[in-house]
Amino acid sequence: MIAIGSRLPEHDFTFITPEGKVTRSSADLFGGKRVVLFAVPGAFTPTCSNAHLPGYVVKAQAFAAAGVDSLCCLSVNDAFVMAAWQREQNAEAITMLADGDGAFASQLGLAKETGTFGGLRAQRFALIAEDGVVTALRVEAPGKFEVSDAESLLALL
Repeated sequence: MIAIGSRLPEHDFTFITPEGKVTRSSADLFGGKRVVLFAVPGAFTPTCSNAHLPGYVVKAQAFAAAGVDSLCCLSVNDAFVMAAWQREQNAEAITMLADGDGAFASQLGLAKETGTFGGLRAQRFALIAEDGVVTALRVEAPGKFEVSDAESLLALL
């Protein structure tokens, strides 16, 4: 599992924009920035849609005031699903990271096999990275939502 002091892995993420598909690298997304990255098991799922993502949407200005350059939400879903979820949640302040095959979550050591819940998913977690290096990491116990919420990460800044 990725640890404090580790560099976030190289990865290309696809985004759906009004202009079409756009690819951005992890170096572009995280390099030279203070980033909060949180992961959810799945877009449009109950805890993710009712609590996890909305908490970051509501607190986006507080994160910016605390010196965070970017809030990123990672999920093992495709870019079309992540774009739709962003619109549905009014989450324009959040960079939605589609990890369609779970490769990024796997590189972090934070992927899990869920069987009937859609196969490979990201574990629920949140981290703070400075210039691509992890400075704080909070991984949830299975079935829990206690340490990766927006309030908990704000308290670390």
